[in-house]
Amino acid sequence: MRRLAKPEKPILLVSTAEAVMERLPTAASWSRITLRLKVGAAFSEQDLRARLDALGYDLGEEADYPGGALFHGKTFEIFPAGALGPFRLEHSGGVIRRIVAFDPIEHGVVFETKELLIDPMSERLAFGSIRKKRSTLFDYCGRSKCIADAGVSAHADGWLSTIEDAAGRTDREREYLGRREWKQATRRMSVLSQKASFAPTPDFSQVASPRKALRAFVDETRRAGSRLVFVAAQEDDLRVMERMSGVKAERFPDWSEATAGRHREAAILADFDRGFVLPGRKSLVVVTASDVLGSRAHHPQPMARSWSAAFEHADVPEQGTVVVHLQRGLALLDGLQTVPTGSGSSREMIRLVFAGDDAVLVPPADLAMIWPYASELGELSLDKADGSTWWTRRTEAEREIQVAGKQLAKHISQRRRRRAPKLVPPGPIYEKFVARFPYFTTVDQAKAIRNVLDDLASGHPMDRVICGDVGFGKTEVALRAAAAVVLSGKQVAIAVPTTVLARQHVATFRKRFAPFGIEVGSLSRTDSGAETREVKEGLKSGKLRVVVGTQALASKDVKFAGLGLVVVDEEQHFGAAEKARLSGLAKNVHALWMSATPIPRTLAAGLAGFRDLSVIASPPVHRLPVVTRIAPLSDAAIAGALLREQRRHGQSFLICPRIQDLDPMLARVQSVAPDLRIVCLHGKLPADEIDDRMMSFVDGAADVLLATNIVESGLDIPRANTIVVCWPEKFGLAQLHQLRGRVGRSGIRAFAHLLTDSDSERSEKRLAVLEEFNRPGAGFAISARDLDLRGAGDLLSERQSGHVQVFGPVLYSHLLKLASEKADDRTADLWVPDLNLPVGDMLPASYVQSEAVRLEIYGRGARCRSEDELDDLEEETSRRFGRLPPAARDFFAAARLRIDCRRRGIVRLDVGPDAVAATFLPGRLRKSRGRSLQRDGDRVVYISKGREGPLRKVEDFLDLLDE
Repeated sequence: MRRLAKPEKPILLVSTAEAVMERLPTAASWSRITLRLKVGAAFSEQDLRARLDALGYDLGEEADYPGGALFHGKTFEIFPAGALGPFRLEHSGGVIRRIVAFDPIEHGVVFETKELLIDPMSERLAFGSIRKKRSTLFDYCGRSKCIADAGVSAHADGWLSTIEDAAGRTDREREYLGRREWKQATRRMSVLSQKASFAPTPDFSQVASPRKALRAFVDETRRAGSRLVFVAAQEDDLRVMERMSGVKAERFPDWSEATAGRHREAAILADFDRGFVLPGRKSLVVVTASDVLGSRAHHPQPMARSWSAAFEHADVPEQGTVVVHLQRGLALLDGLQTVPTGSGSSREMIRLVFAGDDAVLVPPADLAMIWPYASELGELSLDKADGSTWWTRRTEAEREIQVAGKQLAKHISQRRRRRAPKLVPPGPIYEKFVARFPYFTTVDQAKAIRNVLDDLASGHPMDRVICGDVGFGKTEVALRAAAAVVLSGKQVAIAVPTTVLARQHVATFRKRFAPFGIEVGSLSRTDSGAETREVKEGLKSGKLRVVVGTQALASKDVKFAGLGLVVVDEEQHFGAAEKARLSGLAKNVHALWMSATPIPRTLAAGLAGFRDLSVIASPPVHRLPVVTRIAPLSDAAIAGALLREQRRHGQSFLICPRIQDLDPMLARVQSVAPDLRIVCLHGKLPADEIDDRMMSFVDGAADVLLATNIVESGLDIPRANTIVVCWPEKFGLAQLHQLRGRVGRSGIRAFAHLLTDSDSERSEKRLAVLEEFNRPGAGFAISARDLDLRGAGDLLSERQSGHVQVFGPVLYSHLLKLASEKADDRTADLWVPDLNLPVGDMLPASYVQSEAVRLEIYGRGARCRSEDELDDLEEETSRRFGRLPPAARDFFAAARLRIDCRRRGIVRLDVGPDAVAATFLPGRLRKSRGRSLQRDGDRVVYISKGREGPLRKVEDFLDLLDE
């Protein structure tokens, strides 16, 4: 809107009838509300905080999502509304010195700019008061040329009728255009005809020999004297197109130069869906990467971001959480505390609180031995500060981990030795299947598909977990895996937990496979006896290639002629015994497990390397977070949420935990909102009745679906954008997240109301997790938190607690991985050299203001196992917070020294004004010829009376040791 208000260059705007109907703030209001920050301008943190707060930004939030803004010492990070990514401002002396766009994962600089415009988080903030004058999009566009698609007029008429039905006259006139204004606006529009001539280029990826077909097409184009333009989103794709076509095309920076006509063969970096031919005296032939490479063409999506940083630094503990200290046991990480060290200096320590409120201060380097345990204590007790209550549990759990590690190593080696058919589908027919997907895959989705296809072609059985949030496209991964297997001549079984989801999957798979003459069967209790017998016979004979079913698939009387792949969808809903049967079905064939919130064991297995893990964390472009609200349960709250959705012509879910809650709830709602059309649904109804009621809701015959959590799996109803969950404390976190995922699938702002009458602190904390993780892609983070709350269980059996509860899931996964890679590796090897240096060994609070971020950097520094890792962290820190001050340089120098000491086996290093003393692990001190070294058993002393700094003295000492 701001760019339209004062355009600096011509703008092409693509909009919809609904959007242009809304009244907007006046063009003049944008200059008043937009914040301009320039290099060289004055910088005041206090003033900027106040302005950003008024513009709707979340101060104190990491800038990894639009609206986040975080102040550090000499830097400030913000993700402006409408921007493709976050920006960092560096300032000093009250002046802005530099503005850069940066990558929120790696923190590297993307580009530099002299000015940053920060818009409000909502255009409604530009309205000011209700009575202020309002504009329309046509006021903004002035003398612009308007083009309307053929169906716009009829669509606009329908939308105007909806507005007239839904809103009172005053509200309507204030918020929307009226019919008279719309009619006036249409007079200046050129309407496109229903049919337009469009000549596409051939889809070379779908023919038997793409290279041969492309070369023949290029020869024909040259003979006709036409100009040829290659278009791809990435340079790598352009090079592949050149190799396949035998053409060396000249690169051009923009469309006008590439098509100017002076060059027969040109290339340009752009992302086009399809190629086309523009007729003329010398026709222009455009060939795209999609035409040549099909699904292998890259389609970068700058607006699609991965929002799951849940496992970016999974092993770094956070303030206020429960941690496990390897020497002392369970404690609460209370935060950082600065303590004086004499002679006017001070250092920062980690404050751990143990049983009986005993607090212990440990140096930041000890974070190498402190691991995340859980976000809350739950039923467990903290250990005593001296470790006396901890060692028995630890020793026993260590023994079990060694056993589990050997089992895991055996499992992994058996998996690598086991053979499975190498399944590579024929390219052209597979590309025809892929082409029927009407969207671009997201970055993570494309990566997951590549992983799955590589696994299928590897010759070893695939055992992969696809963790993707609700509506992020896991089904498309399953469809492509199924296509690759079926087109390679094998059978596919897709197992789902409910009959409702089975029906939806059967419909989806049939729609995609029907054009290829591939039949999809169904096995669930809704099928008749005759249908079931026919499906089983088809599977046994090999005539039926794809089957979707519930756990009935694992029955003994279901036999396959040539099973190649088992897909388990919504795997968290299957019980242990059902999963064991499905795993038996998948023995020596490929297995793909899919879930938005994998149950903790599956997730821990993925983290420990027991299974392969692919994460789809980038939402489809323009997916909005579901607004999650927690409120007391009342009739008014229920009716208010449901009626608000009805007024905007949407549908709602109303969820109760038990079947016996449904009738009383129906009576409550009907007494306060009698106009709502309500349909009831639960798992005890006959199968046909479930389907009929569900389909009536899908078809729009009801406003509200009152149900148990039977609706939590996989249903896709774009018009449903409000969900009300009563007594949410009776559901698991993963269930609540799945239920919330039923809404917000169409780009319309959706709402989840969690209405509780519990006042327990534990319930509040659990529900607060959902409020905290309300962004797209939160399923992985919620699963991780659930892993905290419940523990992972034994990965090789079905015990849900046990020794995982001793170490916590993250450390358990780490130790299990160590044990499986090297049988004699124990927690005893996780030790930290004790350095007594006369330097601060801390990051100044004036440099990194946020205590949580300082704690994160201390933790990551303590985890570094090599100087290269530490160099990367130091470089990232200087990029994020500006040039390192001397104290921060000392912190990284001490961390580097700690890595060196560990490598040499030095357990303690003391540095004083006149000497350096080092104590070694038994047997690690080698003989040295250095005359200034005094040796006493495993301890060696270096006398140095020079004036060098402490770190320089240590360098000289280590050089002497190496002689």
